[in-house]
Amino acid sequence: PSFVAGENFDQSPLRRTFKSKVLAHYPQNIEWNPFDQDAVNMLCMPKGLSFRTQADNRDPQLHSFIITREDGSRTYGFVLTFYEEVTSKQICTAMQTLYQMHNAEQYSSVCASSSCSMDSLASSIDEGDATSLAKLQRYNSYDISRDTLYVSKCICLITPLPFMQACKKFLIQLYNAVTSQQPPPLPLESYIHNILYEVPLPPPGRSLKFYGVYEPIICQRPGPNELPLSDYPLREVFELLGLENLVQVFTCVLLEMQILLYSQ
Repeated sequence: PSFVAGENFDQSPLRRTFKSKVLAHYPQNIEWNPFDQDAVNMLCMPKGLSFRTQADNRDPQLHSFIITREDGSRTYGFVLTFYEEVTSKQICTAMQTLYQMHNAEQYSSVCASSSCSMDSLASSIDEGDATSLAKLQRYNSYDISRDTLYVSKCICLITPLPFMQACKKFLIQLYNAVTSQQPPPLPLESYIHNILYEVPLPPPGRSLKFYGVYEPIICQRPGPNELPLSDYPLREVFELLGLENLVQVFTCVLLEMQILLYSQ
């Protein structure tokens, strides 16, 4: 269990969070940008590792983060989180065991609230408790012989400038190549090597076009006398905050007030 993410044992095992770790990173290290494994791990999966079944939503999701160092320098991370099938029989068995323990505790608590013993549970509980138990059995269960277990995984790009749209397109194309039935034109390693070692940063005031896995990707860098790079879509800000809140935040910015945005 991931205690950093605020573990809640009252939740069902599929709603709990578990410890995650970095499986691999390339290149191993860069002098001007040392790899902070703990920070990247926490920022890539701030809620920890999570499990799902075929009944849950497993659409890939993208988020970003910033690592600010003591000298004020920044690096930007762009993360695509997706779910892949668990092939380990041991993990699937452990998940079923967790559910059996969890459901036993739930039955005990329902029984206690109904002032009955486990032996007379079926005959003593009232209709409301029976309904809740039926829902518990239906929705709050994992059957290793019936359900397919999935676990969260992510791929991340760490860049010196916030090229959000370019990184998003590359990560989505890489994910599509991983999950596609047909292999991409070249081995996956070649695309990763290309973006790490062969795609340069565009000079200030210039655009750069490079090829992802399936389609070309374009990124543009502002010139010295232009506004700094802001590649994040404003539409999402309006959707998340709403018009009135956004106007209030903008007013606070103009008044040079301190602003704290808190979210999950």
